[in-house]
Amino acid sequence: MPGGRLTYQDRQHIAAGLTEGLTYTEIAQHLRRPISTITREVARNGGADGYQADRAHQATEGRARRRKQAPVQAPARPAAGDAPGRDPQAVHALEERLATMMTMTGLPRMTARVLACLCTVDSGSLTAAELVQHLQVSPASISKAIGELERHELIRRERDPRRRRDRYVIDPDVWYRAWLVSARQNALIADLARGGTEILDSTTPAGARLQDMSQFFEHVSQSLIHAAEQWRQDFLSRRPTDRSRLGADTHE
Repeated sequence: MPGGRLTYQDRQHIAAGLTEGLTYTEIAQHLRRPISTITREVARNGGADGYQADRAHQATEGRARRRKQAPVQAPARPAAGDAPGRDPQAVHALEERLATMMTMTGLPRMTARVLACLCTVDSGSLTAAELVQHLQVSPASISKAIGELERHELIRRERDPRRRRDRYVIDPDVWYRAWLVSARQNALIADLARGGTEILDSTTPAGARLQDMSQFFEHVSQSLIHAAEQWRQDFLSRRPTDRSRLGADTHE
């Protein structure tokens, strides 16, 4: 596969591919580039719906000029609780890739960065002050991101009695709980569409459309719950010490 930075022509091919409805995999194969290169390029330049080759190329050149003009900075400090001996730059790059992928699921950029940081630190928990120091952002930005993550049940907070401050924790079962939240949201959409079918009458085009919508989201909700429960049973068999934590979680 060719190396180096994406060229303007590459970006034109990406824009054309997105317009034609090609997948990231198909675009990457056409350009003989890694899929991760294409996903990062699109994610940082407006997403699939807003990507424009001219604007993306100008933004990349602008970032390159700023890097050349910026003073040399010391490498980012590892997050509290990180194991010694790791390459800080490699860990930082991993965090950035995780955050970029998470933004493609709909999370705001800062929220994704906080979640990626908690995913990659051994302790699985950090204080707001530690997140501010590690990510080099304002306390207000961290506070907003934490609120968003708590709303989605992706993290929880616990009190650190020694330091009299909250720690934000990502649990081993976080994806199980987040999956159930998604299932419940799909079930609510199914209920709403089902009610709309009764109002519009399923024999009308609009009513039939909402009926299809209701059946689809009901199916997806049940499938999500079934998949989560299968994973949960496997997880419990491998991690018996986590039974008390996971056993407390139930779905609606």
